[in-house]
Amino acid sequence: MTGNATTRFGNVSLLSVQSRLPGGVRTSADVQDRLAPALRRLGLPRTLLQRVAGVHERRAWAPGEDVTSATVAAGEDALRVAGVDPSDVGLLINTSVTRKHLEPSVAVGLHHGLGLPSSAVNFDVANACLGFINGMSIAAGMIESGQIRYAVIVNGEDADDIQDVTVDRLLRGDAGRDDFMAEFATLTLGSGAAAAVLGRADEHPEGHRVLGGVTRAATRHHALCVGSTDGMFTDAQALLEGGLELVVDAWKDAVAEWDWGTMDRYVTHQVSKVHTRAITEAVGLDRAKVPTTFPTLGNVGPASVPITLAHEQESLRTGDRVLLMGVGSGINTAMMELAW
Repeated sequence: MTGNATTRFGNVSLLSVQSRLPGGVRTSADVQDRLAPALRRLGLPRTLLQRVAGVHERRAWAPGEDVTSATVAAGEDALRVAGVDPSDVGLLINTSVTRKHLEPSVAVGLHHGLGLPSSAVNFDVANACLGFINGMSIAAGMIESGQIRYAVIVNGEDADDIQDVTVDRLLRGDAGRDDFMAEFATLTLGSGAAAAVLGRADEHPEGHRVLGGVTRAATRHHALCVGSTDGMFTDAQALLEGGLELVVDAWKDAVAEWDWGTMDRYVTHQVSKVHTRAITEAVGLDRAKVPTTFPTLGNVGPASVPITLAHEQESLRTGDRVLLMGVGSGINTAMMELAW
């Protein structure tokens, strides 16, 4: 692969990955009941979310819960499981799409909440749904170079408000079928938080080696999925086609240096039934090795990869090979191999 699109790490391990899920459950049946007048008017099926996306429910923050506290709690869990004292952390990367303000960074509040030292570098990395894998790669590079010993990568998503605003907009009489489909993806979003701790492999033989991976970009597709606090508007079919093309190109390029055809687990970004089936078929993955969380959690943005990995870790065994696979609107893709 040309340029800097492939990376290998020799002394980096994933020490822990943890998730915190909201206490509230928002079912697709409930969302579709709210949208019933619009669905009838537009001649769309009442069970569209289950039938097309395969999303039956997603989590929503309950009263007394908030995304910031949950993200801090996920970070605390990850540090505790890793056996790392907050005072030893040299880097915090927040990868959340969700943010309540433009400045300062979301990372500063999380740095404070986790009680990290003044010496710990902290910043946000924003790259749509690919952010968490990008954050892991940045942290691994800094560990490999000797700049830091430990890094915490976090993500917290709050899709509740944007989903409510979208439902209200689609219920307006002037919302047409094209408007509905452009905002359909928003209805699949879920809320949640996750965190991972990375450190030096030679100091943690019990860790899971971060071996490296590949990235690839197709930014000519940057206008296919555009989100803001007002809503997320997507050309779903073109986005799927562009993403598949990019993943296949990256997969083919990686063959010369990486053998990913026989992994023990493929942890993919969770979007929908259609997306998972398409990715699986496009690169010939064993469907039995591709776990899914989207049916009950929806699309939790960048948090979906670490949340799914956290769910799978109890069934993984020493020596298993795990491939993290993500696609972010824009379009970018990244694949990262772990040796469990």
